[in-house]
Amino acid sequence: MIKAVFFDMDGTLLSHQSGAVPTSTKAALMNLKQCGIKIFAATGRHMMELKELAVDDLPFDGFVTLNGQICLNETRELLYDSPIDYADVKTMVTCFEQQDIPIMIIESNNMYINFVNQAVRDAQKAISTAVPPCANYHGDKVYQFIVFDKKTQVQHLINQLTSCKINEWNAYAFDVIPQKGGKVTGIKEMLKHYHIKQNEIMAFGDGDNDIDMLQYASIGVAMGNADKDVQKHADYVTDGVNHDGIVHALQYFKLI
Repeated sequence: MIKAVFFDMDGTLLSHQSGAVPTSTKAALMNLKQCGIKIFAATGRHMMELKELAVDDLPFDGFVTLNGQICLNETRELLYDSPIDYADVKTMVTCFEQQDIPIMIIESNNMYINFVNQAVRDAQKAISTAVPPCANYHGDKVYQFIVFDKKTQVQHLINQLTSCKINEWNAYAFDVIPQKGGKVTGIKEMLKHYHIKQNEIMAFGDGDNDIDMLQYASIGVAMGNADKDVQKHADYVTDGVNHDGIVHALQYFKLI
């Protein structure tokens, strides 16, 4: 029996065509809650970003953020965190300070970038999010970097790190997280906290960073707007975010 559903944000719950969560999706989430099924956000986003998007009023029971690096409960209290190894942070900060390519630093309570170019503007616009402010690094723990460049250049940078990997969410934008990180890492911590088993969860996603959780969940659902490579890792492919995909999948599996 499914006791919890984990939802990716961009392209899954949130439509960037309309800039909102479809009305049908909001109703479906409330229906799940009324049936006693917990709902969780599982996103590469920071809580600071979620507050600025049309998702802040959704009644989540918890948040897996920054691709599993920070997990929060319903009242947004910290349950788990896993910063990037300091040696890799030093390497990335050196590149950040050289300003050869745009790099965003994401800390527990702050997000900023070294400089902005058109690639940054285009990538941020595609996810309905403002360009972050420019600032300097002051030594705090880093949970995620975002590098804005061609994949070949980003991979060259990642090859200099000892324990990190990348998730692609735009042709010119890549999340850098710990090698052992990912949404499943955060989901496991949430399941432990809420005493839920792996075979009792369902997950929805559409991006490269959702593949691990679609494979891990008892039922992994890919959105119709997901890339084919993502869809092949799912148990079920539903309609797109703009065509009631969440509702159709939940009805198909008789959860609502």
